Amino acid sequence: MAVLENEHLKVITSHKGAQITSIYNKAAGIEHLWQADANIWPWHAPNLFPIVGALVNDELLVDGKKYAMSRHGFARQSEFILLESDEAQAAYSLPYSEKTEKVYPYKFDFQVLYTLIENALRVTYKLINLDKKTVYFSVGGHPGFNVPFNPGENYEDYYLEFELEEKLEAHEISPEGFFTGATRPVPNPGNKLRLTRELFKDDALVFKNLRSREVCIKSDKHEHSVSVEFPHFNYLGIWAKGGGNFVCIEPWLGCADTAGIHVDISQKEDIQKVKQGHVFEAAYYISI
Repeated sequence: MAVLENEHLKVITSHKGAQITSIYNKAAGIEHLWQADANIWPWHAPNLFPIVGALVNDELLVDGKKYAMSRHGFARQSEFILLESDEAQAAYSLPYSEKTEKVYPYKFDFQVLYTLIENALRVTYKLINLDKKTVYFSVGGHPGFNVPFNPGENYEDYYLEFELEEKLEAHEISPEGFFTGATRPVPNPGNKLRLTRELFKDDALVFKNLRSREVCIKSDKHEHSVSVEFPHFNYLGIWAKGGGNFVCIEPWLGCADTAGIHVDISQKEDIQKVKQGHVFEAAYYISI
């Protein structure tokens, strides 16, 4: 466990999955991160690597070989090494091993870096290529935020505010977790999307063509808000599980397979790559 703290926020992270487990707003006395109710959704803010979403047959194809891999990859279930930590930052590492090579045939060091900057937390993903070939991967965040913020409020008091006016179009997902190829409009006035219990009845809303690179959780009842800024990420997932008082805002580089289409990792949609000897970095920000 590593604790980051300043006058604004107290953030707690865990070795398992290098996951954030608490974002506490000290001035308002509000816990903003979902506290992983095992009866509803047992995660706080999993880090998705080396895939995002589901694979056809739960198999990753690499150079003609098949490797078993479940949805969202193995990082969220892995024990990370804490490289360094103090009140302002924490750095976690997941290096390749015999275990990872059995399901993901690359030599790498995947790092998750947390930096506290006043009232914001920067989450940086770093992939170091230690192989003699190009490493292909997807990566993404999946933080869940408590909604409502305060006791006695209603979920429907809250809405998502996009940085820019958007004509929202969600890419539909099958019950098995695959894209169907179809899209549907998501009604929203200007740059606002109301949170309702029915909004996620057909799984996550996945947006691939947003102009906005920031989304805020806001309320009709007060001025407290949480924003997620994702300047380096192409796709955004928004999701909540039925019965849960939370919403996930998920910046992604990569996404699930399309139903019936099974391609090599190098050909997957929005796949990322790092050449031999190179390093990849991308960050998103959570601000209170």
